[in-house]
Amino acid sequence: MTSSTTAAGPFDAVLCDLDNVIRFYDTTALTRLEREAGIPQGTTEQVAYAPELDLPLLLGAITEEQWVDSVAARLAQRIPEGRARGLAMALAGAPFRADGVMVGLLRRVREHLPLVLVTNATVRLEDDLEAMGLSGFAHHIVSSARVGVAKPDRRIYEIAALRAGARPDRCLFVDDRSENVQAAAALGMTGLHYREPADLHGPLGYLLGT
Repeated sequence: MTSSTTAAGPFDAVLCDLDNVIRFYDTTALTRLEREAGIPQGTTEQVAYAPELDLPLLLGAITEEQWVDSVAARLAQRIPEGRARGLAMALAGAPFRADGVMVGLLRRVREHLPLVLVTNATVRLEDDLEAMGLSGFAHHIVSSARVGVAKPDRRIYEIAALRAGARPDRCLFVDDRSENVQAAAALGMTGLHYREPADLHGPLGYLLGT
């Protein structure tokens, strides 16, 4: 993708995370179940997202069902098995939504620059994007489960830059996790540690008119 706009700005591509930047989960039901089980809020996510349980899922090495089983088994060391499985399933099935403000900003950006989603995700990602009305939203998608490497491994950033057709030093990388931003910066990318949609107005103000 080429544009006369890109030549005037510092970036030739925008690489953007998905979860907690574009997609947000509603864990209200999970929190209620944790309270009923007598465990602290956030315990299920702490267990489920431990690297030894989560990474195989994100690399496509196990199915979501196998991941749920492993989370339930780990939680069952602390609470009854039935409650443990209920918590694992509530996390896996938590509803999600796309942030309309962020989607709107990125749609404006992608009119001028290649937009690449770079996400640690499961093989269900394409279905999830369709459910949010975001099929075709990005020019390219680099999903850990499809390419076999996950952030902050430098290889996933290299794959993303290659698909964007841009040198790393001409890429803006947006992510909510500091370790992922630091890994991108180590490759020469401009990193943006995301907190809210307004964060885009700094580096991309020349495209957004701000």
